[in-house]
Amino acid sequence: MNTIARGVTLGPRTRRLVRFSARLINPVTLLIAGRRWMPIVGVLRHRGRKSGRMYATPLGMRPLGDSFVMPRTFSEKAAWYLNVKAAGWCVVTYKGRDYTLIDPQVIDYAAAAPAFPRYELLQFRLVGINEYLRMRQAPAGWSQPTSYAPPAARA
Repeated sequence: MNTIARGVTLGPRTRRLVRFSARLINPVTLLIAGRRWMPIVGVLRHRGRKSGRMYATPLGMRPLGDSFVMPRTFSEKAAWYLNVKAAGWCVVTYKGRDYTLIDPQVIDYAAAAPAFPRYELLQFRLVGINEYLRMRQAPAGWSQPTSYAPPAARA
């Protein structure tokens, strides 16, 4: 069973329903996510840790200094989180601009709070989100790894 947040466990039927819903909702959300006029939802582009394929996931995010903070929805088992953690980088589109982010770190509510308005923090708490992912902007001249081999091929 998967845990969405502390104390809330998703069974197999619920996980299937969430995946099905995401397949319908995400393409529509991607039409507005990351636009200049959309400060709530950005687009997280990440490489699949098994397939090597690039994915685009609409995700709530906010800038905080030279980094971005994203609520860790669907716990540590979310595919987007596992992919970003494995690669160590991603690209986000936020308010019409692309940012390459590196160094994924899980942070708690207190560390993430300055990035979000109060009403969003309240919503996150109500659904049990207590962990966030913070990634800093890559320095000038940083380049993403050019080669990729799925884990099975690396051995």
